Amino acid sequence: MAEFTRGFFGEARTRAELGLAVFLNAGDPPLPVLKDCVAMLDELGVGCLELAVPFPDSPTDGPVVRRSADRALTEGVGLAETLAFVAAVRPSLKRLRIALLADWSHSLRTAPPADYARVVADSGADALLAHGLPPRLRPGHHEALREAGLPEVTTCYPASPPATVTEAAAHATGYLYLVARYGRSGSGTPSAGHAGLAPFVGFLRDLTASPIAVGFGVSTAEELASVALSGADAAIVGSAGVAVLERTRETGADPVVAYRSFIAALTTTPMSTGGHP
Repeated sequence: MAEFTRGFFGEARTRAELGLAVFLNAGDPPLPVLKDCVAMLDELGVGCLELAVPFPDSPTDGPVVRRSADRALTEGVGLAETLAFVAAVRPSLKRLRIALLADWSHSLRTAPPADYARVVADSGADALLAHGLPPRLRPGHHEALREAGLPEVTTCYPASPPATVTEAAAHATGYLYLVARYGRSGSGTPSAGHAGLAPFVGFLRDLTASPIAVGFGVSTAEELASVALSGADAAIVGSAGVAVLERTRETGADPVVAYRSFIAALTTTPMSTGGHP
């Protein structure tokens, strides 16, 4: 496996620049095309692919991501196919890390935490984000990931209860995903802009040494610049990129070329975050 610099977004953090993560559903685009997209993301220096095991009717996603998940499910992609895909692409990657997003109810609930933690770790995934994990199961989940040596991605909102924020910070061994606002993905920026998250990002700094990545409402270079002003380590871009790939199905354009152009427009100018080693 390729060597990486100090965990997620390590190269960007070393240079005090904003890292970039992108969200895609495994299977949309179809896995052979997705393989080419992954290689392209690695070539362009994207820090992380948040790769979702597709699941239906997500309560936190808007119509763009829901349609994407439905297309991937129609392709027959589930947990086993996603893990096999990760295992196939992982050895060739030089910089890109893969954080697997799996819904507990749809993909994980039938296996004990120790079992799903082991198979995810064995695939070569760099971290696991468990979506919809019931609070009563979190202690066992955290322990299973520790035992498997699998970093964990946790989430919180600026308005989350203090206990939720503390728990998320304590277990964010991969990175902490700061969801910029309540609502569904793809439905706009927070009212005060992403830069307005700066006080809360500063608060999180006192709770965790892990990277802080801000998502929801991030789709343009200008919005990435606003995330950088918050002091976060990375921005997560989801619905906008998924929409680019969706449009190629309608127009017949090459999805890898179109997605490359989208990513290149986001990353043309490195953005300083102020530096947090």
